[in-house]
Amino acid sequence: MKKKHVNARLICQVSAAAALVLAGNAMAADAFSSDSKWMTGDWGGERTKLIEQGIDIKADYVGEMGANLHGGYNDDKTGRYSDQFGLGVALDLQKLWGWDNTQAKIQLTNRNGQNISNDRVGDPRAGTLSSSQEVYGRGHMVRLTQLWIQHQFFDNKLDVKAGYFGEGEDFNTFPCEFQNLAFCGSQVGNWATNIWYNWPVSQAAIRVKYNINDELYAQIGAYNQNPSQLEHGNGFKLSGSGTKGTVLPVELVWSPKVNSLPGEYRIGYYKSTADASDVREDVNGFDAANTGDAYKTHSSKHGYWFVAQQQLTSHNGDATRGLNIAANATFHDKDTNFIDNYQSVMFVYKGPFDARPKDDVGIGAARIHVNDDVKKNAELLNVSNGVSDYDNPVFSPIRETEYNYEINYGFHVTNWLTVRPNLQYITHPGGVDEVDNALVAGLKIQSTF
Repeated sequence: MKKKHVNARLICQVSAAAALVLAGNAMAADAFSSDSKWMTGDWGGERTKLIEQGIDIKADYVGEMGANLHGGYNDDKTGRYSDQFGLGVALDLQKLWGWDNTQAKIQLTNRNGQNISNDRVGDPRAGTLSSSQEVYGRGHMVRLTQLWIQHQFFDNKLDVKAGYFGEGEDFNTFPCEFQNLAFCGSQVGNWATNIWYNWPVSQAAIRVKYNINDELYAQIGAYNQNPSQLEHGNGFKLSGSGTKGTVLPVELVWSPKVNSLPGEYRIGYYKSTADASDVREDVNGFDAANTGDAYKTHSSKHGYWFVAQQQLTSHNGDATRGLNIAANATFHDKDTNFIDNYQSVMFVYKGPFDARPKDDVGIGAARIHVNDDVKKNAELLNVSNGVSDYDNPVFSPIRETEYNYEINYGFHVTNWLTVRPNLQYITHPGGVDEVDNALVAGLKIQSTF
């Protein structure tokens, strides 16, 4: 009788073990499973094992389509498609090699395609200030976007990151839940002309962050300012040849809970130590457009920014759903910068419907203002060239303020695929009053492999 009890217990134990194995295999999501975090699945559980060992392989895709439905400089209707592939690996060096509180990352990106803003929405002589397809730009090539190591000291109070990366990874950071560039990513990099290089361009850099408390930290960085890294074929350039100076950003970041809902507030300042040309005056302080002399050179340029993000409501007590508000503002050196100020506001409601709890709907408005001295310089150039007709190819378009608006709906198709149709309206594309306001239909696809 006792033997039967032992056998019964053994059978139960074996059955339980088999059940755990089967459950583990079931949790190792198959490719294209809607519950998986990745399109290619968990590779039979091997991907999770790699992460547990400290190796997290990153692969993703962003594709964006834009079609000019109405208006713009050229109303010949067409569509444009641009995309970006990303491949990288994040390493937990504590797990891998026993290096306490140390992480590293390598990331490659490849961009391709065309942008509807370039030859349909904007006058090619002036372009547009924003872009209806934010993923476009920085050349059709493979780039080394990240190559860095990061370490925390003094019970994680001090955080140091060094290697090759862009300012927008840590300073003036902002998510990208819209397709129009004016609502996506670090905005300083969009308007600080030729000094602050956003993703996917990297620079030799160091960033030092000090955590004052659980809600507040301060940080400072130094980034090599090297315009040659923008050039085609220099996506893997690691040498310092071509360096013009250093970009020095500082920032204070506060992440409070308001009514138990998360928020983030950033205020920062940047200075570039590289020489910068005046946008209007010549070396003697006169209008360069009149004298024909070289533009005055300044020893630096600077600017500052403010970012606010706050969740305002939850949905029936679910904090993953609810209304979020965000606002951005940047201000730049009037002597040297093409854009002197920019502002935007966005509202995003996550989980608008019980049947679609992971979807989101967003609406945003942005204002981009061209430096008044840039406008005056163009006016003087036209007088100097003896042209006043906008249709004359020699005419320099007068640029003032561009407004961008977007409304979108993000379909969370699976955990690895979001499809975001959108409508954009651009007022005075490029800041040029003579260009018709434009209506653009967009489609953004985001997938994690």
